[in-house]
Amino acid sequence: MGLKGTAAIVGAAQYKPEKYQTAPQMFHLEQVADLSRQAVLDAGLSMKDVDGLVLHGPQFHEASIFVPAMAAEYLGVEVNFAEVVDLGGCSSVGMVWRAAAAIEMGLCQAVLCVIPARMAPFAPGEDLSWMANAMRYGGHSTAFGAPEAEFDLPYGHVGQNTGYAMIAQRYAAQYGYDKKAMAKIAVDQRFNAQYHPDAIFNGQTLTAEDVLASKVVADPLHVLEIVMPVAGGAAVLVTSKELAARSRHRPAFVKGFGERLSYKSPSYSNEMTVTPLAQAAEKAFSMAGMKPDQMDAAQLYDCYTITTLLSLEDAGFCPKGEGMKFVNEHNLTFKGDFPLNTHGGQLSFGQSGAAGGMSQVIEAFQQIAGRGDKRQLAKCDQVFVSGTGGVMSEQGALILQGA
Repeated sequence: MGLKGTAAIVGAAQYKPEKYQTAPQMFHLEQVADLSRQAVLDAGLSMKDVDGLVLHGPQFHEASIFVPAMAAEYLGVEVNFAEVVDLGGCSSVGMVWRAAAAIEMGLCQAVLCVIPARMAPFAPGEDLSWMANAMRYGGHSTAFGAPEAEFDLPYGHVGQNTGYAMIAQRYAAQYGYDKKAMAKIAVDQRFNAQYHPDAIFNGQTLTAEDVLASKVVADPLHVLEIVMPVAGGAAVLVTSKELAARSRHRPAFVKGFGERLSYKSPSYSNEMTVTPLAQAAEKAFSMAGMKPDQMDAAQLYDCYTITTLLSLEDAGFCPKGEGMKFVNEHNLTFKGDFPLNTHGGQLSFGQSGAAGGMSQVIEAFQQIAGRGDKRQLAKCDQVFVSGTGGVMSEQGALILQGA
């Protein structure tokens, strides 16, 4: 059971990552309209072809309910399939496979998957205390009755840094910890970012010594091992095989997917060093009838270097506990033998909120379509993509294949 692999990504749009204070403010509806228009034009199709819409939530400043209807109205389209996906950094992967499944079921023929991630204008005098709490506590809920508010936050388990540091420390206790290998992940991805003109760190090179000399934010994680938050936004257009044949670029067909949610806080993880991606990736490869060694590239969600390391292991690219050895033995740049995050990853391209994960999806599509410019791989027919939400909490996988 699973996908037949007849739905494909055919178009994409992505704002250039920018610092929050310099990025233009746009209402989220405006961002959806702009990104949708760009993605459809990129595919060489028309808004008249669109009959499906998937959005990230809760994201919209303009409304908290009836968001798909509001967005469809604003876009001037009538849709047969509408969805709101709330999986944090896993949302992009989750949106794409849901769109592909809806198309294969015959519900629709073209689905826009859109995540606006620039700041929206606020009304004068509007209560922004919710934003202060969100920034202060990261992905944790401070609401009355939330388990995290009672059992995590009062004991210092605050925000994302502490959770990922806790996972890294657990990994070190079980398997050892090579700080230079972890730094190499960031360095190789920074190399890739030098060939992507839109990357936030384009023009800024990086060495392992730079990484290890940078401030320790939460032991053992250095600041240069932690994602760069930026303003941005992204969209992809997923269509039927028939529409894909009319599109402008080589389509990236969705051949397999997997998704797994095991917990919200790593405090309740059965085993921190084995993430939900293990089950998600196994499902994706099985559905696609492929194996990890058949992939031409991997676009792995990389909010932290430890995220990338665990994803390499749990996706099956190397055995558990041997991720650091794998990193040391392979060239992870687009010029190397294991191309990883060829756009620079979120560590060097930039993480525009929940839309950060869409950068991996878009890079996979661009590579398959032969649109990687100076970082284009000589051969790219099959790509593995992962998404991660929360603190290794919500994870998904995609197998994309060129026609």
